[in-house]
Amino acid sequence: MAIFIQAELAGVTTAQYDALNAKLQALPGDTFKGCMSHVAIPTGSGMQIFDVWESEESMRTFSDLLMPAAQELGLPMGEMPKVSPVHDYWVPEA
Repeated sequence: MAIFIQAELAGVTTAQYDALNAKLQALPGDTFKGCMSHVAIPTGSGMQIFDVWESEESMRTFSDLLMPAAQELGLPMGEMPKVSPVHDYWVPEA
């Protein structure tokens, strides 16, 4: 079942987010396998992340790569993301 993730990255700047994203993209293999969509927006207090994943398992596999990379960059560890089951997901034709 697809899941929706909402994460608040308090204290993380856009430059830090970009560095983390570059680090993850440089990893071997399909780092983002199972990610159906990803949106990152800057807020007054950091960044907010909104993802849709094919399954909780695929999100956990990604998280196992994400957390060490974030720690290596010294990013602050925030609260656990909110996880919700997806009822419906579609993308209009481009």
